Amino acid sequence: MPRRIALLQSAHSDLDLCAVLEKHGWIARKSPDVHSLISQHVVEDCDVGIVVLERAEDFEYADLVALLAAGTIEWVIVNARSVLSEPSVARLIATAAFDFHTLPIDEERLLAVLGHAVGKAHIRRSLTADDVSGTGRYGMVGRSAPMLALYRALDRIVRVDAPVLISGESGTGKEVAARAIHGHSARPYGPFIAVNCGALPANLVQSELFGHEKGSFTGAHQRKIGSIEAASGGTVFLDEIGDLPLESQASLLRFLQEKTIVRVGSTQPVSVDARVIAATNVDLPQAVRRGQFREDLFYRLNVLHIAMPSLRERTGDIALLADAMFRMHSSQKAPNVLGFSEAARQAMEMHDWPGNVRELMNRVHQAMIMCEGRQIEASDLGLSERQARRVPISLERARNVIERELIISTLERNRHNMAATARQLGVSRVTLYRLVQKLAIGRAAEPHAAVRSLGREGDNRN
Repeated sequence: MPRRIALLQSAHSDLDLCAVLEKHGWIARKSPDVHSLISQHVVEDCDVGIVVLERAEDFEYADLVALLAAGTIEWVIVNARSVLSEPSVARLIATAAFDFHTLPIDEERLLAVLGHAVGKAHIRRSLTADDVSGTGRYGMVGRSAPMLALYRALDRIVRVDAPVLISGESGTGKEVAARAIHGHSARPYGPFIAVNCGALPANLVQSELFGHEKGSFTGAHQRKIGSIEAASGGTVFLDEIGDLPLESQASLLRFLQEKTIVRVGSTQPVSVDARVIAATNVDLPQAVRRGQFREDLFYRLNVLHIAMPSLRERTGDIALLADAMFRMHSSQKAPNVLGFSEAARQAMEMHDWPGNVRELMNRVHQAMIMCEGRQIEASDLGLSERQARRVPISLERARNVIERELIISTLERNRHNMAATARQLGVSRVTLYRLVQKLAIGRAAEPHAAVRSLGREGDNRN
């Protein structure tokens, strides 16, 4: 089967590299422009790429960095000897390219380099495919027990149109869950209006939520449609609902009961068909007991309830999330950065993540941009192994981390032979498969059919 190669070559170049490549069975996708290669998805369709640099000024250095960071292909620089003295070219070859080939063309040597580049590209793609498959649902990443329970709850909630209350610590992804409910409900094409109740000025809460009529107060020069009315036909997401003033709580309760709102300065009710999803990181039942939140409103909002798990509860999900974020921001990473070191992964596992997923995203994004090596280390993430070990963790989490590391190392030692691994660990194969699934151990967790067949023949053994 012909192999495709992306070829970036200046329009001023006389080098007929296409003829050389096509003679040896390559299909060259040639362009004189970096942006065309990226925008036309040429990079995604190819196994390997070549950048021809006969002069340092042929292309902008920033454009080349963006190109070499795009996709999962490997790049080879074909360069004139003179350009190697340019610091920018030397930096590009050292940090972002798979290899370089100095002109004039030595066909045998160039083909050998391209063959190795293709092999590495295929390995990287297979690893990426393994990482992506089965990592989550509803736009969320995670295979831990708390996340599987969350997916099951969402499966039921998206089928109905009742109010939903989402609780959880800051940074756990409450708005992501709200958008998932909206997107999979009977209202996916309606508006999704998000309101941060905690950020609304106290004197404008009524106006922002329910709207106002022209002249209803100083500065009201025209009618304003409030957030709830703007969400008609869709969903209004009320974040930090616990910060809503009591007066506005009464108006919200009226809307939930009657499906009507009254704009500030008006006496006429307006019918609104909007689903309400509210979120909070405070203990609303406790706020009810203190008189800070209306009990009747709490029960109206809490028809359906989702508790978002904290990141420290999600054993095995941290590496999945970090890898997903790495892919998400791949266009912004330093070109030399290839992934996370094992020490960084261990430090992430041991960190307590008080800021949850939001903190992880911030640390990973910053490390991808600022990292100077090929792998992101714990220090790039603002973590240290010493600090990580001092973080108090639950006994269950510590046991899961230790079990996971032991199973992974034993699997690798036995070349992923499940029977041999089970014997060495002193457990049945059924138990090993269950642990592999529970702890989200990637490669060995893939053959679900094998798990099912093994379960039929082996459940009686354990």
